[in-house]
Amino acid sequence: MSGRIHSLESFGTVDGPGTRFVVFVQGCPMRCAYCHNPDTWSMTGGTVMEVSEILEQYERNKSFYTKGGITVTGGEPLMQPDFLIELFTECKKRNIHTCLDSSGIAFKPDNKAFIEKMDQLAPLIDLVMLDIKHINPEKHKELTEQPNDGILAFAEYLSDKHVDMWIRHVVVPGITDDPKYLYELGYFIGGLTNLKALDVLPYHTMGKVKYDKLGMEYKLKDVPAMTQEKAIECKKYILDGIKKRRAELAES
Repeated sequence: MSGRIHSLESFGTVDGPGTRFVVFVQGCPMRCAYCHNPDTWSMTGGTVMEVSEILEQYERNKSFYTKGGITVTGGEPLMQPDFLIELFTECKKRNIHTCLDSSGIAFKPDNKAFIEKMDQLAPLIDLVMLDIKHINPEKHKELTEQPNDGILAFAEYLSDKHVDMWIRHVVVPGITDDPKYLYELGYFIGGLTNLKALDVLPYHTMGKVKYDKLGMEYKLKDVPAMTQEKAIECKKYILDGIKKRRAELAES
């Protein structure tokens, strides 16, 4: 089984627990305004690689990954479910910790064939890092050009399957930092049974350089970076929503 791969990183330190071998897949339907990897959007770019080739490269530095593992990110990994199933199957045979870094945009709850593949994949995943861009459907479309219903359904699916999950949310000044929506995001997250961590990430402007090199317009060129202090304040609203939802569930 082969996958369409954008690039490989040997020593990832922000892509899950420990030091990790990171596989960046090619292809993503999302068009997030602050995406750092617009060169991964095309479904026809990248290099076709066999699972065996990827694991050969992992094995070269295996001693560095004893507390880490393999993370597949992108692009959007769920656009290539068959590749994921084979890669993670082989990882489990070798006792390699598996992490899926996904936006969830490819999840189709009404597509029986896709769900059957997800049911094969879920037991092979040790951790999902799920990016929720915006909780409000319309605001989400403005930010990413895609709906968020499938993404939220993916979070609930993972909760039902008891797959450990880290939620990540980027706070962008004037776009994703509204206390109302942060609270609503927390309220949704509070209903999940598998939440292991919440990362609230301050928006930064380092992505501008790549857009310039690619000759692409950067939609947020006039938006300032978010301070760490403001991101911490935003996280408190999300935590309030989580606490409220969990309190209600405890009472019911």
